[in-house]
Amino acid sequence: MSRSADRQVSTAGRLAVLVSGNGSNLQAVLDACDSGRLDGEVVVVVSNNPDAFALTRAERAGVATLVAVQGDRSRRRYDSELANTFQSVGVDLVVLAGWDRLLTDAFVARFPVINLHPAKPGAFPGLGAIEKAYRGWREGTVQSSGVMVHFVPDEGVDCGPVIVTEDVEFLTGDSLETFRQRVHQTEHRLLVEAIAKVLPTVGSRSLG
Repeated sequence: MSRSADRQVSTAGRLAVLVSGNGSNLQAVLDACDSGRLDGEVVVVVSNNPDAFALTRAERAGVATLVAVQGDRSRRRYDSELANTFQSVGVDLVVLAGWDRLLTDAFVARFPVINLHPAKPGAFPGLGAIEKAYRGWREGTVQSSGVMVHFVPDEGVDCGPVIVTEDVEFLTGDSLETFRQRVHQTEHRLLVEAIAKVLPTVGSRSLG
């Protein structure tokens, strides 16, 4: 980790954010915590990609970072070790914000986990949802798309109980990039909204 994530006395919910890429959704969470819109604190940001710009965002905000590459470990061992790390720093809620690997029961059984997915519930599970929706619209098989944030209770792919969701309509003349920008804007708002809904229900695991 780039700096200590030792537990401190705090009433704010303690968040771990898992990322694999640019981290614009992480930035939305960091900004909401900083402004007081979220009664939460990001205590650690983890990436399985050492080149993820999200790590830079976290470091600029003074948040502890961890690069965790699976390597030759099994998925279950990787997830168990990650869960142990989160337990040691008193994490209350785990947020998947552009995390590109599936977590096993070795992890999700130990923490409340929520995931951001850029599609409607039940639509386009897995990677590339924005591109798949746009292609479907161009082919006339999709009329609108959306964003959802859902719980991750098991090893299913983008199929847990929905916390919040919102449609994102296609506009005449949309390019993939203009559509992607509107999806991201919706993601940023809905992720903060979902965390605000869930945090009061998970309590605090930090030590007094």
